[in-house]
Amino acid sequence: MPDYNDSSRIFIGGEENFSQVMTSVEAAGYLKMHVKTVCRLAKEGKIPAKKVGSEWRFLRSVLDRWLTESMV
Repeated sequence: MPDYNDSSRIFIGGEENFSQVMTSVEAAGYLKMHVKTVCRLAKEGKIPAKKVGSEWRFLRSVLDRWLTESMV
């Protein structure tokens, strides 16, 4: 069984979608923000994301941590 607490590895497609990869449209829906805002924040480095080709990708677990830290 994978160690989901090991932050040095990314687990995709786990039992509870632990590190589900999302597109900018999916992340915008998840964060309840406009997709252009999500892309702008990603470009400015204000939201954790990775550019893959011309598209942004987001990990749900990383967004959850980012939200938790930014709300405190």
